[in-house]
Amino acid sequence: ELIDNLRLKLQTLWEERELVLSEGRACAERGEELEAMVRDLCKPNEFERYMMFIGDLEKVVSLLLCLSSRLARVQNAMRRMDGNTDAEERHSLNERHKLLSRQREDAKDLKENLDRRERVVSGILAKYLTEQQLQDYQRFVQVKTSLLIEQKDLEEQIKLFQEQLENLEKSLP
Repeated sequence: ELIDNLRLKLQTLWEERELVLSEGRACAERGEELEAMVRDLCKPNEFERYMMFIGDLEKVVSLLLCLSSRLARVQNAMRRMDGNTDAEERHSLNERHKLLSRQREDAKDLKENLDRRERVVSGILAKYLTEQQLQDYQRFVQVKTSLLIEQKDLEEQIKLFQEQLENLEKSLP
């Protein structure tokens, strides 16, 4: 019964992931439309700033999510440590925790820098776009970010349930 429930939950998560991927494709199409409009309206160096920001947005958000996820897994492993955990494993987890914490702080700095760059890009676009077009751009940035977060969350959940299902199936005779 538990296996059936896990399989059902996995199926639901896969369906949700397909919806998010579909929304991602629609968002990408909107991004291409915005890109063409910005290319037509802005100076080449302004368009380049826009393109660099949009490209870095996905990279920085993905990096931050990945590091946060890896850090959470290490913290969970550290919470499971007990008196039987050998010193080498304890040391390894502590070192990974320190490294991932530093990397996540660096990624947060990158995100703050990206947020400043977004304000600069918005300022540039405000010179060329109507109020509605500017709102569309801002909504695009928000949706793109939230879809990245949602997709990463679903992938983590799927991975967790797959591991649980595999472990459960291995434990049965």
